[in-house]
Amino acid sequence: MTSRIATILAAACFAAMPLSPAHAQGYPTKPVHIIVSFAPGGPVDTVARIVGQKLTEILGQPAVVENRPSSTGNLGTQVVAKSQPDGYTILATSSAFAVNVTLSPNAGYEPGDFAPIVQAATQPNVIVVNSTFPAKTLAELLEMGKTMKLAYASPGTGTTPHLTGEHIFRLVAKLDIVHVPFKGAGPAASAVVAAEPPIGSLAVTAPMPFLKSGRLRALAISSATRSAQLPDVPTFVELGYPEIQEYTWVGFFAPKGTPPEIVQKLNDAINRALQMPDVREKLEALTLEPVGGTPQQFADYVRAEVVKWGIVVKETGAKVD
Repeated sequence: MTSRIATILAAACFAAMPLSPAHAQGYPTKPVHIIVSFAPGGPVDTVARIVGQKLTEILGQPAVVENRPSSTGNLGTQVVAKSQPDGYTILATSSAFAVNVTLSPNAGYEPGDFAPIVQAATQPNVIVVNSTFPAKTLAELLEMGKTMKLAYASPGTGTTPHLTGEHIFRLVAKLDIVHVPFKGAGPAASAVVAAEPPIGSLAVTAPMPFLKSGRLRALAISSATRSAQLPDVPTFVELGYPEIQEYTWVGFFAPKGTPPEIVQKLNDAINRALQMPDVREKLEALTLEPVGGTPQQFADYVRAEVVKWGIVVKETGAKVD
């Protein structure tokens, strides 16, 4: 384990400051702002909007989704880290939260700046190409990369789709390929549709409509087994890469110091939303698996993710673009 990862773990004391239950009395009395660290159209934005709609009903106050995109997802995370710890500004972000503290020379936050609320959903990543791209299989794509200069899009530096791309293209296939980061999965998927660039490594939500319409073609998916939504797409495991079982998760965080009673109220509300049949149906249709659980379970999971992705960053040599 690198000294950088050890430092991160030492700082990652996720427990919220113990404050009086009086701080949570009557909460919420005004809108709750959900800061999404990526652009509209990707898994984080999708989950935030589906869950946010239900939070409005459950909490009795508007849950307002605001996108603060950047190519790393760090901007929105930094905004929430500096917000008042009163439960009225919370973060919706992806597994990039756990990656960027190792990948970015200065991410502008540490895991310990937050009180984890809940892991909402998870989904695999997928390698896609524009429908006019000549490679029909992953093997053909990797073969092309040996003689041609290729580029691939991702939702942003430090996202797990970025690392899945680095894993297969650079670490496994040893290709000199250009990574093109976007400010979210939606813009990245649209870029691949326009063949600018014609290859993408994305979590499944954003490219799904284009895959269904035939404007994009999926070559491999990073789940352990095939997706029910994309039954014809082989897994990396099937294709001979058992080490590539990688997922993008979506979670909610509050700023450090948010009263634990408010964190728990938000946790209860989001868990309740995730159990609603219509919410589960919408998420599962996008290959997003609802998760839920306690704040402590999510805190433990994030700590493990910081270690896991720190190792992947080191092994792949991934860098901030």
